[in-house]
Amino acid sequence: MTTTTRYEQLSHRLVHKFLIDPAEIHPGATLAALEMDSLAVVELTMTLQDDWGISLDDAETPPETTLSQLLAIAGEAPPLNP
Repeated sequence: MTTTTRYEQLSHRLVHKFLIDPAEIHPGATLAALEMDSLAVVELTMTLQDDWGISLDDAETPPETTLSQLLAIAGEAPPLNP
């Protein structure tokens, strides 16, 4: 899966599941700037694990994590079922 495809999927999830304003979503936006609290971050990482079949730890995604950084972390994450 390409980074562009993952970014589009991430953006879609943020808009439709977390009700983030699409105008606020860009690669440099942090999770904190998107007003995602710790519970929302946990839910987002669990959603991405399910969507992408990867193992993500919400501890790797503190509030200052940008969407670009989140995609890089996801790109290096091991598969859920190796």
